[in-house]
Amino acid sequence: MSTPQQPRLWRLLLACMVWSLPCFQAAAIELDLQDSQNIKTVASDLAWDLVSFYTGNRTGDVPGNLPDPYYWWEAGAFFGTLVNYWAYTGDSTYNDLTSQAILHQAGPNRDFMPANQTRTEGNDDQAFWAFTAMRAAENNFPNPPSEQPSWLALVQAVFNEQAARWDTQKCGGGLKWQIYTFNSGYTYRNAISNGCFFNIAARLARYTGNDTYAEWADKVWDWASAVGLIGPEYHVFDGTSEENNCTDLNHIEWTYNNGVFLLGAAHMWNYTNGENHWSERVNGLLRSQSTFLSTQEAYKDVLYEAACEPIASCQTDQFSFKAYLVRWMADTVKLAPFTRDTIMTRLRATAKAAAAQCVGGSTGTYCGMQWTTGRYDGTTGVGQQMAALEAVQANLVEAVAGPLTFNTGGSSPGDGAAGTETSDSSRDPRDLRPITTKDRVGAVVATVVATCGILGVSVFMVW
Repeated sequence: MSTPQQPRLWRLLLACMVWSLPCFQAAAIELDLQDSQNIKTVASDLAWDLVSFYTGNRTGDVPGNLPDPYYWWEAGAFFGTLVNYWAYTGDSTYNDLTSQAILHQAGPNRDFMPANQTRTEGNDDQAFWAFTAMRAAENNFPNPPSEQPSWLALVQAVFNEQAARWDTQKCGGGLKWQIYTFNSGYTYRNAISNGCFFNIAARLARYTGNDTYAEWADKVWDWASAVGLIGPEYHVFDGTSEENNCTDLNHIEWTYNNGVFLLGAAHMWNYTNGENHWSERVNGLLRSQSTFLSTQEAYKDVLYEAACEPIASCQTDQFSFKAYLVRWMADTVKLAPFTRDTIMTRLRATAKAAAAQCVGGSTGTYCGMQWTTGRYDGTTGVGQQMAALEAVQANLVEAVAGPLTFNTGGSSPGDGAAGTETSDSSRDPRDLRPITTKDRVGAVVATVVATCGILGVSVFMVW
């Protein structure tokens, strides 16, 4: 395959030989945000390096899995970045690989609960694969063969199963972090799991036009606000424990928690034709991003992971969090145009800073995580590469259509009862019947009292 990064690599190698330069002194990527073709070329370089981490297409490996130390949920996010890459650049190089991975990890029940993951996956893990399927539906990513589940039906299955897990026995509602009692964190109700459910409900409401999903989105937002996961100034805090009936909060803020609620709120603003309380919520979440914006003059408005970057304590998962924030910020521009100036200012500054330190690895285009230090931090990995790629390609957002709906050209058919014991005969999302209480019962999580108490929240974050 001939790609734009290969000439750059040859130039790098030639310079190393002729001038006896060590390859780690490679020049920074030249990103021109006024030139869409340049942005696509840089994105191609970064995508090539991102896919180099993937082993699931090798003989004997499992499609959709990333090697250690990456957890299954991040593999789902990885393929969401590749769907995004295709949507922004039109380059279909990785489409077959992506489709194979998503459909394999959907599992035999078509709900992203594959047998090799179900004993360890949490609600947020399942949701990140649903995000990738939803992104495929919203961008008209090539549909699966007719005998396979549609992108939309996969998301609906996850929604139905998670609606069945909504637990009112304590805290007045909410999703637990974990699905099964035997996993540490079963009694923790975190922002990302509930934010994912809110995000999925809002996107399904807009795509299908079914008000039942919107009702759930309202319900989740109201609950998250009531227990304090979303604060009065729209800061999104990490989680709370049901052991204290959700009266205590872990006040750590992560970029992706802000982003997951931001995109859901933008979908709801769009779906409700601009209801004022949703515009206030979108703007509030953008204001609270001040936690993650550099105030250094040279890096003004560049995003950083405030909870761990300044003390260099970020772990594997956390290396990737900024990828999802910038991805969701870009979609918000299309859904809620009043956010354009604020968001694009941040995306442009972030993309320039991220690209400037993509000078690592064998190609000289592997990226580190710390974009506000003025130097390459020496790390490489899936999270770092995803985050830089998403930051760069997000600057193409104004040239693409944005998230589609069934009524605006989305072609993925659905199944409103996916993930339940019943089945819809209709494959037209406009005709989906409301989801009933019986549907929501679905699979019931065992009610045995958790044998493992919740560990310190900071330990959870490390895990």
